Amino acid sequence: MESWSVEQVCNWLKQRNLGELVPKFREEEVNGAALLALNDRMVQQLVRKIGHQAVLMDLIKKYQQQKSGLESLSYCCETASQKFPEVVNGKNLKSSFARHKTLQWTSSYALPDFPYDVKCILAEKKCPDHSMRIRIIEFLQADMTKYLEGSLYPNSQQYNIVVNALLQAYPFLDEDGNGFLLWKRALKDRFKYVRRPIEDDEQVLRNKCKFGHRRGQSRKSSFAENKHDDVQRQVEEERAHLKGSAMDSHIKWLNQEYMKTRRNWEEVDNRMNVTIEIRRKMISDKAPLKDILRSFPFLRCPYQLFREFQLLTHTDIYKRTVEILEIYSENILSLYVVRNNPINIMLQENLKQHTEEDVLKYMKMTAACLLLPEVFGDDSSLFAAVNEEVKAVTPVLEVKNPFNMNSCEFALYIEREELAQLDDCTMALASLVAAFHVFDIPCPKRIHRTLNFLESLVFEVRNPASLP
Repeated sequence: MESWSVEQVCNWLKQRNLGELVPKFREEEVNGAALLALNDRMVQQLVRKIGHQAVLMDLIKKYQQQKSGLESLSYCCETASQKFPEVVNGKNLKSSFARHKTLQWTSSYALPDFPYDVKCILAEKKCPDHSMRIRIIEFLQADMTKYLEGSLYPNSQQYNIVVNALLQAYPFLDEDGNGFLLWKRALKDRFKYVRRPIEDDEQVLRNKCKFGHRRGQSRKSSFAENKHDDVQRQVEEERAHLKGSAMDSHIKWLNQEYMKTRRNWEEVDNRMNVTIEIRRKMISDKAPLKDILRSFPFLRCPYQLFREFQLLTHTDIYKRTVEILEIYSENILSLYVVRNNPINIMLQENLKQHTEEDVLKYMKMTAACLLLPEVFGDDSSLFAAVNEEVKAVTPVLEVKNPFNMNSCEFALYIEREELAQLDDCTMALASLVAAFHVFDIPCPKRIHRTLNFLESLVFEVRNPASLP
């Protein structure tokens, strides 16, 4: 790739569905050597779309890793053939490749990009709770499986490398000096859990029998060990059953309480806390939204939606949304791009009919909220349907008569079904952002800039997105 001409680089981009970048790469005369020398800042200047930036950097990174791997592998084999000619043949060659592959982990392994809620916990240097530890372990296991090219059988050294990488990046996870053993054991247990369906597969059992393995008995275990395992398994099954029964009782209580007019909110909070692990598991496993809401109907209440968001991110989203709208409303309404927008025109007509300061402030905040997609050049139909029918499947607001103080209505829709009625534009905007996180719904590209702006302010990142 280093010797490629500009045209060869352009052809390479076209083959990888990055044809939009070709004119800019020709203009800047980016050849193969220049391509491999690009850093993050250069890519941002060359490539406008964030998605294309990510794909391009990933392709360059993979090529560089592959190149360094091939170079070190050829050096390894060359050295082995010089010092030990008998090694580079047959099985010995295979084992030297395997050894090299293991050694590659030490130089190439990097921790995965954890989800946002996990990043928040780790950034605050707080020891994660049980459910968060499970999420970290799940991501590490999935990432290791990628490095192993689909294998579910890491060796001890590979476990050590991954756990060391985790504790070096986040030293506070090494609880009382025992963190290494605890995280390694948890990671091993996760792989065992993932392998369990494979071990129980009928075809696998038949193949084991073919080679002398008896059903229900491992080759290296004695009768006593098998008996102990059976007892242990029975105890675990009983615990799981009891835990499942308790969860069922909590879910049943939540459904009954949801139907009441006067609710015991303190007990609702307690039971939502107890059931968060199973709820997050359902959401991460992409269970249908109807099933999640059937089990946990209180997620339809804005208060519980905000509370769930706070449990995941340690951020009071309603409070932050109030601050954002109060700070940015006037700036948004003063932008030239929204001057002739129908919502702004509607606002100006309604402002003439009122003199109360609170009403005027509320109407301006409502208009600023609804005009956000217009400011960023996004698709407003994926953000709010104003006096129209909701058509988007992703979270979207339904707004009726936004500037009529007596008849204005706000509602949050997901999958074209109403999730919650909302009191005002602040609650509506907070609910919209929270819904994407709580239900783990990917943000559509056509509304990405608007939500990125809001999230950067909600989470108070160091360099928040700014208004155009």
